Amino acid sequence: MGASKIGGILQNFVSGTADVQGAALVSHDGLPLASSLPTAMDEERTSAMSAAMLSLGERIGKELARGNVEKIMVEGADGYGILIGCGEDAVFLVLANQSAKQGLLMLDIKRAVTEIKAALN
Repeated sequence: MGASKIGGILQNFVSGTADVQGAALVSHDGLPLASSLPTAMDEERTSAMSAAMLSLGERIGKELARGNVEKIMVEGADGYGILIGCGEDAVFLVLANQSAKQGLLMLDIKRAVTEIKAALN
């Protein structure tokens, strides 16, 4: 995996996507693979929490018979945290502010996921 290439993809995504404040690629084990997060945010802690959230979301999806979880979204007063699977071994975390237009944001996320998956292979 080209970590520097993926880091560049994340930086371009964050700087080029309206209302996105940060992004990270995280292993299913909770290890940071690459990130472009706000400076005050701890990369390792954020990665671990993202993996825990994904694991819990997948269990909930199975228990409620909803099938495979495609995304997990947390909406707070200050914005969104979105987790989307990015291949077999990684999860894409996106942090966006409250003014983000969800439809456009999801379109941009899907484009970034396609680019990241290509870089992972």
